[in-house]
Amino acid sequence: MSHVPSDKPFTLAGRTYQSRLLVGTGKYKDLEETRLAIEASGAEIVTVAVRRTNIGQNPGEPNLLDVISPDKYTILPNTAGCYDAVEAVRTCRLARELLDGHKLVKLEVLADQKTLFPNVIETLKAAEVLVKDGFDVMVYTSDDPIIARELAAMGCIAVMPLAGLIGTGLGICNPYNLRIILEEATVPVLVDAGVGTASDATIAMELGCEAVLMNSAIAHAQNPILMGEAMKHAIIAGRMAYLAGRMPKKLYASASSPLDGLIK
Repeated sequence: MSHVPSDKPFTLAGRTYQSRLLVGTGKYKDLEETRLAIEASGAEIVTVAVRRTNIGQNPGEPNLLDVISPDKYTILPNTAGCYDAVEAVRTCRLARELLDGHKLVKLEVLADQKTLFPNVIETLKAAEVLVKDGFDVMVYTSDDPIIARELAAMGCIAVMPLAGLIGTGLGICNPYNLRIILEEATVPVLVDAGVGTASDATIAMELGCEAVLMNSAIAHAQNPILMGEAMKHAIIAGRMAYLAGRMPKKLYASASSPLDGLIK
């Protein structure tokens, strides 16, 4: 590891994390598989859909926090399943109540059930209210560089453009827009949605993303625990390659070994 270039720490809301992989908690077959896959991933930040997961709002039902302890992980409540700003703001306030004043949230306001594409207009409305209300807002958005810039200027602490539509596993569909967002970024940029396998996560990190958030890529794998571990290594490899600086691409071959001093 002595040859790894120095890296700036990954920091969110004043807290520094070793892992650059953030994972979701939905779509696993049971809570035990959830626990094991997340442990294997090495993730320190775990996102929870407050509208779909019991984190204390339904007494008597299994509580996710019993297996994903807030003592061990940073819980990142998200507003998945919200289709307008009012609903999203209400969900964040509920999460803050349930988690004893916790301010870090992931905002997502969806446009429709078919695409789960972000409704950017409602996202901007909700972000403005939440930032004024004292939340640390990480925000799921389209891969539009202008919207990403606006959300950062508004006070969101991280922008999270999609790589592909949620749950599709298509990988990074538009790396060129992501590169523009990264070039202009004043806050951390995390790829969110669309990752399907380890190479997708590595590409996101090679582009210069601070981190990657995923759920389906691990939960829907045939072996989620093994895929969680694969993603841990993919993120590390991608970050190291980004720091190392890849060789330039060339149209024609060039010999791997030097030609000087060859016997003629």
